[in-house]
Amino acid sequence: MSERLQPGDTAPAFTLPNADGKPVSLADYAGRKVIVYFYPAALTPGCTKQACDFTDNLDLLAQHGYDVIGISPDKPEKLAKFRDKEHLKVTLLGDPEKEVLQAYGAFGEKKMYGKTVTGVIRSTVIVDEQGKVERALYNVRATGHVAKIIKDLGL
Repeated sequence: MSERLQPGDTAPAFTLPNADGKPVSLADYAGRKVIVYFYPAALTPGCTKQACDFTDNLDLLAQHGYDVIGISPDKPEKLAKFRDKEHLKVTLLGDPEKEVLQAYGAFGEKKMYGKTVTGVIRSTVIVDEQGKVERALYNVRATGHVAKIIKDLGL
C-alpha cells in the first residue's frame, strides 16, 4: 500500500512518456500550478467523462495558472487513441510500471463492487509553483470531480 501525500509534502518528481511517446517531467512545469490526476484506464466510461470534464474546463483552469496532467498505467499508443477519439486537450502520461502511481499514493487496495482489489485509486494531487502538494484528494468520483475542484479552488 502506497503512502498518501499530504499538503506541504514535496510532490514526487517524475518523467513519463506522453501519448506521442515523448518524455514529460513534473520539472517541466516549475513555476506553474499543476493538477495531476490519476485514473485507472483510458477509453473506459468514467475515465472518459473525467478527461472530457478536464478538457472542457482547461481554458478556465489555465486562466488561473493551472496545467492539467492525467496519468494512467496505459501505454502511449492507447493514450494517443484515447486523446484522438475524445479530442482531449489535457496532457496524458503513461505509467505502465506504476512507479509514479505508487509514489503519489494512487495505487493500492480499494473497494470495487464490494470486493477489495488492488489497482489505481482515482486521485487528484494539486501541486503549487514550488513543487509542493497543495491538496491531495483520494477515492474521488469521475463525475462532478472537476466542478468540485473548481469550486474548492474558488475559480
